[in-house]
Amino acid sequence: MLALTVFVAAITPGVALLFYFYLKDKYDAEPLHMVARMFVLGFLVVLPIMVVQQGLLRAFGDNPYLFAFGISAGVEEMFKWFVLFHFIYNHTEFDEPYDGILYAVAVSLGFATLENIMYAFTLKASFGALLLRGLLPVSGHAMFGVVMGYYMGRAKFASASQRKKFLVLSLLMPLVWHGIYDMILNLSGHYWIWYIVPFMVLMWYGGMDKVGKANNRSPFRFLKKDDSLPVSPPERTPKPSAVSDKKEA
Repeated sequence: MLALTVFVAAITPGVALLFYFYLKDKYDAEPLHMVARMFVLGFLVVLPIMVVQQGLLRAFGDNPYLFAFGISAGVEEMFKWFVLFHFIYNHTEFDEPYDGILYAVAVSLGFATLENIMYAFTLKASFGALLLRGLLPVSGHAMFGVVMGYYMGRAKFASASQRKKFLVLSLLMPLVWHGIYDMILNLSGHYWIWYIVPFMVLMWYGGMDKVGKANNRSPFRFLKKDDSLPVSPPERTPKPSAVSDKKEA
């Protein structure tokens, strides 16, 4: 019973955040099976990421700057970007800019959820520790996914001359933000909470702004507006009155 409680506590933040971003799709909701598929793919990249990270740690050591931007953020964001680009970027369901955000968040939260489960069972984490992880690492991965997906969505619907730039940004920007997040946690000592809270507030503020911008670029927003307009009844030709009929007679 205790194991089930820990498991539920570990997966709840990721599932709740994924459901939240699913509901943020204002114009053309994605098939649930596609979102679930990307979430599971996020699960599956955890093992290869751990293998690569361990190999890099043995090769280059644990320099805090290299670890934050290369071994941690670099490896994780590159794997997530690879999955997003090769499994969904050219899919027919990716048909509006916000889809990039939703699918990137699904991959990121799949990764973060399995990471949370492993943390819960290997370190026997308390409920308070799991709650804190839900507010920070899991929420942080969701925001990195928003940034990645936003630029992936821009790339998908950009002109050919702009596409490569946005694809580079879709990898570079979440990597930078993720690296800064890791730097704060690793180098701030006992005062890390005073830096990480405003950082997360900034990430959420910027992330929600990107959500709004992506929805505003949806090609379906005009269809929704047209569907909401009232349809006026056809005009009827007035019948001749009886008085005019008598006058004519």
